[in-house]
Amino acid sequence: MRGGRSAVAGLLCVALGGVLARAGQQGRGQAPSQFPLSQSIRERGSSVTGAFEGWYRNRDGSVSLLVGYFNRNTKQELDIPVGPQNQIEPGGPDQGQPTHFLTGRQWGVFSIKVPNDFGDRKLTWTLVSNGQTNVVTMHLKPDWIVEPFEDAANKNTPPVVKLAEDGPTFTGPPAGFAATYNTSVSDPVALTAWVTDEGPKINIPEPPQPGRGRGRSSSGAPLPTPPPLSITWSLFRGPGPVVFENAKPSIDKSTGGKAMTTATFSEPGEYVLRLQANDQTGDGGGGFQCCWTNAHVKIVVKPGSTSGR
Repeated sequence: MRGGRSAVAGLLCVALGGVLARAGQQGRGQAPSQFPLSQSIRERGSSVTGAFEGWYRNRDGSVSLLVGYFNRNTKQELDIPVGPQNQIEPGGPDQGQPTHFLTGRQWGVFSIKVPNDFGDRKLTWTLVSNGQTNVVTMHLKPDWIVEPFEDAANKNTPPVVKLAEDGPTFTGPPAGFAATYNTSVSDPVALTAWVTDEGPKINIPEPPQPGRGRGRSSSGAPLPTPPPLSITWSLFRGPGPVVFENAKPSIDKSTGGKAMTTATFSEPGEYVLRLQANDQTGDGGGGFQCCWTNAHVKIVVKPGSTSGR
């Protein structure tokens, strides 16, 4: 199986794999749903479901679960603190899951390392949102293994991300913090990343002839232009909102893939930002679990007006 399931299968897993029930509590930014048992996609008032992408072996031989989510609201981002409304058990409730939920489908936003002898044990992620409870189960069943570090079909690999020009590299699913910065309320912190990508190594389609575009599919429809290498910054956890100067900064290939932006915080506390890098396969690898990179960056925000790095 090529690095996971298709986009349709992944969405079916999210839509049908959770357990839905009534609930009376809401996290920040939530409102009771008029249709508490509905799984509909709406602008507001719908639910969030965890998405178990599968499990994989890390390069050191350890085993991790890869997890994303699906926010069925198209205009409502939600904040759900870790606790009864956002818990992973056993061993939780906090196992590194997000507390801020962007709209739509978010792929492989965090990972959970489990013992190599995890066996038939399971973890469950419970989310209560807009009066609805969804539970997704995570496990090590053989047919759920994914390959986030390389696409077996064409040897494509995830984009390479660095947070310092001569710093360590990060590829594939997030593991720990890629960097930690300090700042103060209302004092922007500089976010600089270097992003590169090698692309597929084998089974690469022939380039189109001059003047003929990218060709056509078997049905005769023009083939879509693949998206360019891109990065996106977003809030993953935090006590308040964050404002990015540009959440999707341009990548300057002439400077080794440098991309710069800033983030400003209005409340003190500890935040986690997610940096997602996508190659030509697009968001979520086009439905497969390769090839994209997610990295987490910790930001410590203090009161006052003095910042440091």
